[in-house]
Amino acid sequence: MDAVVSVSHGALGPLLGKLSTLLADKYACLKGVRREIHSLRSELSNMQAALHKYASLEDPDIQVKAWITELRELAYDIEDCIDKFMHQLGANGEQHRTSNSIEDFFRKSIQRLKTLGPRHNIAGEIEELKARVISVRDQKNSYKLDDIFCSSSSNTNASVDPRLATLFAEENHLVGIDGPRDELVNWLDAESRLIKCRKVLSIVGFGGLGKTTLANEVYRRVKVYFDCHAFVSVSQKPDFKNIFKDIIYNMPTKDGFLKDIDTWNEKKFIEKLRELLVDKRYLVIIDDVWSISAWKAITVAFPENDCSSTIIVTTRVSDVGWSCCLNGIDRNYQMEPLSEVHSRRLFCKRIFSTNEDGCPDILQEVSTDILKKCGGLPLAIISISGLLANRPVIKEEWEKVKESIGFALDKNQNLEGMKIILSLSFNDLPNYLKTCLLYLSIFPEDCIIERNMVVWRWIAEGFISEDCGQKLEDVAESYFYELINKSLVQPVDIGFDGKARACRVHDIMLEFISSKATEENFVTLLGGQTRKTKSHHYVRRLSIQDTNNHLSTLLANKNLCHVRSLHCFGGNIIFLPQLSRFEVLRVLDFHGSQGLEQYLENIDKLFQLEYLSLCCSNISHIPTQIAKLQNLVTLDLRQTCIEEFPTEFCRLIKLQHLLGDRMLKLPDGIGNMRNLQVLSGINISSSSASAVAELGELTSLRDLKISLSDKLSKCKTKEEMLLASLCKLSSYKLQSLHIIDHSTDDFLERWFPIPCFLRLFHMITDYYLLQLPKWVKPSLTKMAYLSINLREIKEEDMETLGDLPALLSLEIWLEPDPKEQLTVQSTGFLFLKEFVLACSDHNGGPYLTFEKGAMPKLEKLEIPFHVLMAEPHDFYFGINNLQHLKEVEVFIYCVGAEDSDAEAAVAAIRSEANANPNHPRLAIKEAYVEEISNKECDDNKDAEDQQGGVTDN
Repeated sequence: MDAVVSVSHGALGPLLGKLSTLLADKYACLKGVRREIHSLRSELSNMQAALHKYASLEDPDIQVKAWITELRELAYDIEDCIDKFMHQLGANGEQHRTSNSIEDFFRKSIQRLKTLGPRHNIAGEIEELKARVISVRDQKNSYKLDDIFCSSSSNTNASVDPRLATLFAEENHLVGIDGPRDELVNWLDAESRLIKCRKVLSIVGFGGLGKTTLANEVYRRVKVYFDCHAFVSVSQKPDFKNIFKDIIYNMPTKDGFLKDIDTWNEKKFIEKLRELLVDKRYLVIIDDVWSISAWKAITVAFPENDCSSTIIVTTRVSDVGWSCCLNGIDRNYQMEPLSEVHSRRLFCKRIFSTNEDGCPDILQEVSTDILKKCGGLPLAIISISGLLANRPVIKEEWEKVKESIGFALDKNQNLEGMKIILSLSFNDLPNYLKTCLLYLSIFPEDCIIERNMVVWRWIAEGFISEDCGQKLEDVAESYFYELINKSLVQPVDIGFDGKARACRVHDIMLEFISSKATEENFVTLLGGQTRKTKSHHYVRRLSIQDTNNHLSTLLANKNLCHVRSLHCFGGNIIFLPQLSRFEVLRVLDFHGSQGLEQYLENIDKLFQLEYLSLCCSNISHIPTQIAKLQNLVTLDLRQTCIEEFPTEFCRLIKLQHLLGDRMLKLPDGIGNMRNLQVLSGINISSSSASAVAELGELTSLRDLKISLSDKLSKCKTKEEMLLASLCKLSSYKLQSLHIIDHSTDDFLERWFPIPCFLRLFHMITDYYLLQLPKWVKPSLTKMAYLSINLREIKEEDMETLGDLPALLSLEIWLEPDPKEQLTVQSTGFLFLKEFVLACSDHNGGPYLTFEKGAMPKLEKLEIPFHVLMAEPHDFYFGINNLQHLKEVEVFIYCVGAEDSDAEAAVAAIRSEANANPNHPRLAIKEAYVEEISNKECDDNKDAEDQQGGVTDN
């Protein structure tokens, strides 16, 4: 399905919802207008049904595209008209409400008079829009688009699958495949010797990364050791009968086995295939699996015999990869991009026919830029090098190619294979995910896109609808993770819960979606790599990635009154048109921009604004006009110079997310902002006691980050107000509490009642609690992350912490250093994945040991160790008992210890890590070392690396 269809779905969805709202009881007085609105909704609903039908076309006819484009622009214009009307009604209707019947009569009478003008205007505009709707409907009929749809959907012409060539690639033409191939071949060999059960290897990664090539190379190396083998591709719409038939044709069979094969149904194919393989050692490659259901339908045909059989699956979808590997003996292999060295080697081999760096010096810089854009993607390197091979070897020509990759994706045959691979992933997405993915084209190359920021923008843009009672934010967040799951964006900053806090778009994918987004007038890009715009359409979303004196010229002749979102990434905004020209903005982002204070004076005109980011700008004051933005939901003030809010600020009663950086003073009246859910960067010390008390009135607050710059004990009233507010919040919805300061007092020890909804607690302070607080107990059933400062930790405290049923990550900071050994018992910490124990004075730490069965899910461990804490030459930690451990970092303190003791401690740690069946990565860091030889540690490391054992730094 083409982008034009999905983009139009994104326009129609929010509009139909607003038309339904206007038909609700609240607007029942709109008698004449109401009838016209109902007619509009009916016509547009029918057109949306037609869009659903056209969605099955991967490449719609040009007339279909033209009609859909006309419909999309019409939908945007209708929504702008409706928004303006609803604003005018709402602005007049929300004033001076009273329950007195006489006053109510006069209020309604005055209201009718006030809205005569808006109603007259809206009636006229709706008449015009309805005429356009009828025109668009008639175009569909006169062009006979349904006939075009039938002929297009029956067209069976298909392009050649570019993956076909990888199956016949000569080994000496491949680059960077040796390491991954040998790793997987060795794994298969080792597993076959130890385990006779059938095993599955899944290879997961982005399209064009070389999954099929790697699977084929492994297949070539090992197939001679199997009784029978086969290689089949599945694709997005699998024909299971043909898949099973291809497998059987690749297997040796007895005479008569294939009799009547063309008449077999799927059940018969599965029965015959199981009969064929039941006592054989078989190897099957199942390439390009797109869904879990497809995998389940195929895997039932392969018996789980005891012949060391193997199935290798390639997929772009992470969930599919994991679903293939449900047994402990299976392996999920995440495909990595080519390294810089291998990328350049492949690049030069394709252009200059040499394994060495044959690139002329004058082309080194531009070739590095091109390779950076390719991002280690073999298909991209091969495609673009093929494009360059036909160009003169001069810098200017290569620069042109670098700047026009997005444009060339549509026009150049050398990039056709890459376009097909990217299109396969894009076309597999449902409409709502296509819209969300195309929206990411607003961000510059290499931009780290924060999850919350993009989720809140999607909602503000109207892309998200409630689903089965889920909140909008939960639905949007699920879309974010689905894009990661399908390998369309790369996860960044994986948290303790395994979830990505941000993402990045691969440069080639960014070129692809930017090309589609600009072609369909979904986004207008200025200053980035893609500059093409359609002058005959209004600008709907504007992303300015480089502000300069050419900007005013570029925007001078554009109609900006229909811009829904404006994104400026850095630079001075003096070249921008006046803010009042952007009448219907929903999203406004001035990330890193300068000169904002005067420019924002007319911000009160943006009545639809829901998302405002001034992050990383030099602004120091918020204009008082901001209080008129009654629809504002998100305000991002991080990394600005803003410390105070205007007195009218608390009128923003719809605000849900307020973000700052530790210096924000709580405004008096904040208790009225009861929709606030996220509040960060608040400085309690500079806030008034009354404002701190009002903090406890925020009944919807779920995420709170506060800082304290002075001791609260200097102001007992404020300390008590903060404690009272925290106590109130703990009985509401508070899920996350961060406390950052240099002077926290002991009020946290008196927190009551138990914060039963708390999921995350993080202390970054100079204060250490005297003991584990009483509110830390097993009844904290949702606590997943706990970072806490303690003066001491006892084994009974560890037992209490171990009983927290949902704990995934635990950080304990101690002061002073403990003087006794701690043992982690085999009970408790059933789901803990990360454990960090640190000591503030850097003189060592407890002698920590782990019993067998302790922390059964632990993957990451950081601990300190002072050599003098152990008995002479008796170093035992129990690291080998942590069965799921992946990373170990040990800080060894050797002050006052003999060299031999220090060396024995290092050797003991390494020995235990080597003995761990999971072979964790080991880092030993020595602090305050007197005589221990670093060279010897490095020598031991090199020896272990050669043996394939642990790695330490």
